[in-house]
Amino acid sequence: MRILLAEDDEPLGRAVRAGLVQAGFSVDWVRDGVAAWNELSVTPYHAAVLDLGLPRQDGITVLRRLRAERSTIPVLVLTARDAVEDRVAGLDGGADDYVVKPVDLVELAARLRALIRRSAGQSTALLESAGLSLDPAARSVQLDGTAVALSPREFDLLHVLMLAGGRVLTREQIEEQLCAWGRELESNSIEVYVHRLRKRLRPELLRTIRGVGYAIGGSAP
Repeated sequence: MRILLAEDDEPLGRAVRAGLVQAGFSVDWVRDGVAAWNELSVTPYHAAVLDLGLPRQDGITVLRRLRAERSTIPVLVLTARDAVEDRVAGLDGGADDYVVKPVDLVELAARLRALIRRSAGQSTALLESAGLSLDPAARSVQLDGTAVALSPREFDLLHVLMLAGGRVLTREQIEEQLCAWGRELESNSIEVYVHRLRKRLRPELLRTIRGVGYAIGGSAP
């Protein structure tokens, strides 16, 4: 799951990024509001962690611009502003969650998973499809009740496909959702990981729609 972190405090930004990466997220980190807006307006992130006190353009302005453009990306505001009026302004401005610094990084990761889950229309923590069960918090997978060992990249690919709920994703869409800056995949990597997943699961669970992309479960249109 690819996250944008907008935080201008260098030590805090490094710590938050490291904690989220350890929790299994791919994280792009920007340090001002203009950069945050530029990235959020063109990149399909699963969620954003947004400080309000950003230079060049404050976080509440970025948030309101996003919602004015009808962006539905889940936004978690992470800020030192703890006054009730600030919380109200953030939530009314379009934030999906509002967390006051300092924050436990395990809790932050859990809140992000909950936001992403709700954004994808999932009511439970587990993602399930045709005998598959994926637990994002434990980063574990079961097939028909039996644990399946996956590499981190195989797990991430399966997670992206299951979040799509059967919708077809192109290779480019999958790559955008998997890779933070500087972690570009080789040209045939998605095909390789799909092949490996088919061997570890059941081949029919991952559909290839020729000339379009990949989907989890169901039957080809």
